[in-house]
Amino acid sequence: MRKLLHAELVAQRLSEKEAECAERHPVALLLHNIRSLYNVGSMFRTADAALASELILCGYTPSPPRKEIEKTALGAVDTVPWSYEQSTVQAIAMLKKRGYTVLALELTDKGRSYDELSAADFPLCLVAGNEITGVDDDVLALCDGALQIPMFGVKHSLNVGVATGIALFEAVRCWRSVESSVSN
Repeated sequence: MRKLLHAELVAQRLSEKEAECAERHPVALLLHNIRSLYNVGSMFRTADAALASELILCGYTPSPPRKEIEKTALGAVDTVPWSYEQSTVQAIAMLKKRGYTVLALELTDKGRSYDELSAADFPLCLVAGNEITGVDDDVLALCDGALQIPMFGVKHSLNVGVATGIALFEAVRCWRSVESSVSN
């Protein structure tokens, strides 16, 4: 085993031009009142890696151009379709009109495990909330449900960027599984 060379990695990836026209996975991320510019940059980079359909920044979530976002995004602000919507409520209404299932990444009394997605959940939007307070109650009330990641240690939650990455890649895995079973 050996590490791949940079040239080998680049040869396996989409170019920025190819990414613009690529068929994206039907999973969007909505960032609700995220405080940390570094978390936002990390989620841009994760959305790029997963070929997410879009990233919607809401409330007081900071948006590009900001050097702190760029530092962790490593150019992903140029490769991920994104928008800013002041009102999370309006953003969710717009997504629902477009046929999205909207699921909060939140610990609730009626949440389901992040690995229990099905074909009926797509297109899907994952709502990630504030680092301290999570997804606000009024936003949670608009969601179609909640996904949670099991915690086996002492802490009851993960960093929002880490949790979003786990849920996003599981959603993409599920979608690709559904898509391949339909095409076979």
